[in-house]
Amino acid sequence: MPSMPARLAEIVDEFAAAPRDVVLEMLLEYADVIPPLPAGQDREGMEQVPECQTAFFLRARVTPEGTVETLFDCPPEAPTTRAFAGILAEGLAGATPEQVLAVPDDLYQRMGLAQAISPLRVRGGTAILARLKRQVREQIG
Repeated sequence: MPSMPARLAEIVDEFAAAPRDVVLEMLLEYADVIPPLPAGQDREGMEQVPECQTAFFLRARVTPEGTVETLFDCPPEAPTTRAFAGILAEGLAGATPEQVLAVPDDLYQRMGLAQAISPLRVRGGTAILARLKRQVREQIG
């Protein structure tokens, strides 16, 4: 049974072990991790995540090398949502489809974020992960 990527597991453990009062601060550090869309790339072919309060688009692509490439587009004025995407971008970098599908659906609860941010935001983050996993599943058929 594959497990989630090691880097993502590390991030989860760091958050789970952190004192409650610094969790939000730690989370927001990930808002700057998402690279801008590549030149010439627009939202074409990207899926919107309506559960997010902000315009959030994503795409997961299984590369010919057998790794998953993630693409996120999220406005800077939505730092929490950007941070979720940043955690996934960093934690899933170079991951195989099986590793991505092994990420637990309650990832953000495991990180202790449910106590630090609003349920609405946790739901948005959970929806981002669910859509990424669905896109990967569709591509590996």
